[in-house]
Amino acid sequence: MNAAEQRNDEAGEAFSILVVDDNEMNRDLLLRRLANFGFHLSSAMNGEEALAQLRAHSFDLVLLDIMMPVLDGYETLKVIQGDTVLRRVPIIMITALDDVDSAVRCIEMGAVDYVTKPFNPVLLRARVDANLERKRMSDLEEHRRAEIERNNVSLSEEVRAKVLEISQSQLAAIFAMSKLAESRDPETGEHLERMREYCKLLSEQLSHMPKFQSIIDRAFVDNIYAASPLHDIGKVGIDDNVLLKPGPLNDDEWIIMKQHPVIGAETLREVDRQHPGNDFICTGIEIAESHHEKWDGSGYPYGLSGERIPLVARILALGDVYDALTSRRCYKNAFNHKKSRRIIEEGLGSHFDPDVVLAFFEVESDFERVRQEYKNLDQD
Repeated sequence: MNAAEQRNDEAGEAFSILVVDDNEMNRDLLLRRLANFGFHLSSAMNGEEALAQLRAHSFDLVLLDIMMPVLDGYETLKVIQGDTVLRRVPIIMITALDDVDSAVRCIEMGAVDYVTKPFNPVLLRARVDANLERKRMSDLEEHRRAEIERNNVSLSEEVRAKVLEISQSQLAAIFAMSKLAESRDPETGEHLERMREYCKLLSEQLSHMPKFQSIIDRAFVDNIYAASPLHDIGKVGIDDNVLLKPGPLNDDEWIIMKQHPVIGAETLREVDRQHPGNDFICTGIEIAESHHEKWDGSGYPYGLSGERIPLVARILALGDVYDALTSRRCYKNAFNHKKSRRIIEEGLGSHFDPDVVLAFFEVESDFERVRQEYKNLDQD
């Protein structure tokens, strides 16, 4: 399916193209050839006419001759590229067969492509279609980004309003809010209870390593234990159609889902602005924002790597993955401890902080104990 057919199929409307050439014969020839492809066509005799039409109407593509009176192609292109609105329209330059250097100059100025006179119908169609397809995809991506941004702003405000009702001293209420986020996903079960215990076990084990002895104290352990339930609180801001989808997410849905760390962190930052200096909330921000980052930088939302990822998030990330592996989902059965351990070991140095994995190996029997203690149907 070519670009014109794709556009017609999706939106019921044809692409709009402006042909700019002072030579009436060349202009009419181009218009006749393009008319066969189902485009909406307009024409202009020079650069000034073209700019007037571009400012008055919306076009998907411009075919612009270089050599014209009044305002030539170079000057017209320069004006277009200097306008934040007009520069979004792709420009294909029209040049003589022996004047390719001029076309290259135009591309350096911002044109996307060129065609030579006399026109080759096959090449003309291919270049027009290719650039219209790029324009279509660019417009679609921009529309999706804008829609996601609008949704995220609205959802973030909703989540923020809910969390702001919670006093900084009411840890039980914080946990209840986290359980609310968890309850929207019927497959998570006793996930929050297990996560608190896993984080505590890993933190205490890491505290015995010399490099962490000055970092992990009792307050650190208490904070990560209390704040770990906040890791997925941003999911309150994710639409049910995405969060509860029974199966793999598509690319657009993944873009939405990957916003939950940002939503959660920004929500908790608002709490911190209202009640500054609370270590528990600060820990929650780091956990919510970074628990999907990976040691090698391949995670999200910011692609942090190594020790740029907060330690509390590196700890929780392993516990979160272990819990996901050992729990049943609509797309998989629960893995046993041995298989889950092997997968985590394979992620040492790529997904996980090597030190956190070593700590896990030391307390893996306790992980199994916690898993059994807080076992529910999703782990059968």
